Parts: sequence; C-alpha cells; structure tokens
Amino acid sequence: MAQVSLSNIRKVYPNGFEAVQPSDIQINDGEFVVLVGPSGCGKSTLLRMIAGLEDISDGELRIGDRVVNDVDPADRDIAMVFQNYALYPHMTVEKNMGYGIKNRGASKEEIARKVAEAAGMLNLTEYLTRRPSQLSGGQRQRVAMGRAIVRDPALFLFDEPLSNLDAKLRNQMRIEIKALQRRLGTTAVYVTHDQVEAMTMADRIIVLNGGRIEQIGTPSQIYHNPASTFVASFMGAPPMNLLEGRFDNGTVMINGGTALMPSPLQRSGPITVGIRPEDVLLEPTGPLPFQVDIVEELGAHRLLHGRLEDQNFTVHVDKETHVSPGALRIALKQDALRLFDVKTGQSL
Repeated sequence: MAQVSLSNIRKVYPNGFEAVQPSDIQINDGEFVVLVGPSGCGKSTLLRMIAGLEDISDGELRIGDRVVNDVDPADRDIAMVFQNYALYPHMTVEKNMGYGIKNRGASKEEIARKVAEAAGMLNLTEYLTRRPSQLSGGQRQRVAMGRAIVRDPALFLFDEPLSNLDAKLRNQMRIEIKALQRRLGTTAVYVTHDQVEAMTMADRIIVLNGGRIEQIGTPSQIYHNPASTFVASFMGAPPMNLLEGRFDNGTVMINGGTALMPSPLQRSGPITVGIRPEDVLLEPTGPLPFQVDIVEELGAHRLLHGRLEDQNFTVHVDKETHVSPGALRIALKQDALRLFDVKTGQSL
C-alpha cells in the first residue's frame, strides 16, 4: 500500500492550455479515491501524471516516501487498468496476466503461483488457456485487473475501466472492483465521468471542472453538502433542483414570491436555492404550487417533472405514491435547503 501526495500539481501544454490547475490532494493508504467530472475536466490527465504517462509542469508528486516526478512509470510501483483492456490478442489469458512480472524477471514458479491466485479471485481459472477474442467484455476486464493484481503494486490506477461495458455488467463490475480493492487493501485512484460509479465505489470523491478541483469529500458530503452549483447539478440522478431566489428582509424567497426560510445571512439580493428531489414533500396544504407535467416511472420510485413558480423542478416519490399530471401542493424540507452565490456558484 502507499500514500499518494500531490502538492501544487499543475499541467500546462506547450500551446498554453492549462489542463490541470494547481492542485493539492492527499490520498491515504488503502483508500479508494474517485476522480469524477465531465469530459475535458482534467481527470484523466491527473491520473496520467500520477502514472508517469504525462509530464508534470509544476508541483511535487509523492508515492509513499518517494518524490516520483522524474521516475519512469515502470519504476513507480503502480499498476494501471485501461478502458480498452490493452490485452495482447495473440497471448492466452494466463500469459497476458503474467507478462508484466515475467519481464521483471520473476521465475516460472512465481508467475504460475501469482497468476493462479489472481485467476481464483477473479473467477478466471477455467479461462486461462483462452485468448482475449474468446472472452466477453467483462471477462477481458477481469483479465486486465488480474494482470494488475499479479504485480502486487503499491497503487492501482483505473482509467474509466467500465465505460465499454453494458449497464448490467457495469453494475456487477462496480461491486467486484470495490470488493477486490477492499480485500487486497491496495490504494486505488479511479477515473470516471459516471457520477453513479463515483458515489457507489469511492471512499472519497474528487470532483473536477475545467481543470480545477470543485470539491473533495465523502460521497455523503458531496451529495448532501455540495460546494458549488456545479457539484450540485453534476452529482445526483436526478440532480439537485436549483431555483432562482433572493434574500429579502431577513427571508429567503423564491423569485415567484414565496418565502422559504429565515435568512441565515444579513444581506439582500439574488441567490440560488438548491433542494434534492427526495427532500420535497407532497402536502395538500403545502405552501408551494407545483404543476406536474410528466410522471417518470422507474419501478422502485417515481420522478415528477414539472414547474414550481415557473421554474423547472423535479420531485422524487416512492412507488406507493400515485400521482397524475396536474396541480399539486408541496413543501420543502427546511434543513435540506442549500444556498449558493449567484455570481460564483459557491455554497454560502
């Protein structure tokens, strides 16, 4: 295992494009950290800097006790699992998994032992004599993970490893990867654009936007206390409702004119008010009018999409609550309301 420390890490390309703004990140021994954000946010660049596949423009990178800015990838004691598996098509599963440690001079006995152990963990024992073309996508991803495991690295790096799989297999592999990491106790850094993967797999999440860290926290912290409107709208399916509002004489109000709560700040002017869809209550005498336009059936629950005082709004209800399009009255949980600065998008 290893602690990973990034101090003022920055990446600027020769054309002047700043892919990663100066960033400080501490990753603890045995921790599973997920880098998440939209395409082009810098998450893969950051991972590749940790791997040694991208030069670091400024700052210091430590893996364990070593500064590794100028250390070759092969000497960083890491193992990386790629999106496209990166398997040798002419080699069997067994040879693919053992190739890395064979090049490092491991004996035939050690290779056979480590490959057998990894294959047992990943339910690949019966496939060791097959080639990648004879495997399903999920099996090929397991082979790529097995190749990483046999190296017994201090650090696992995952670059969107599940994006080529179908939805059902992605769900299964999420559980398998997390369970395997827990079993091995190896530090892991995982890149994804899928916020569901981030929420379900991470010990901590790092949300990136435009090369900048928006927030670092546990899944619960990120979800319930987003640091910005970007995090609020990116994390969550469906995302947090964001309403135009204002401070007015010691009260937080929606721009339609309805008072929501006493103001926690002595100020006036526009604000953005956030509330998660599941923190909305259907109440016949509730203070807010909600016009339901669409009822989305999702089996375990329903989503009601419509308008709240002429603003887009979504409400989450359980499967026992039957609602048809039309006018309703709702209330918002006071302790679940979040306030954001209109100009900066930052939480107040």
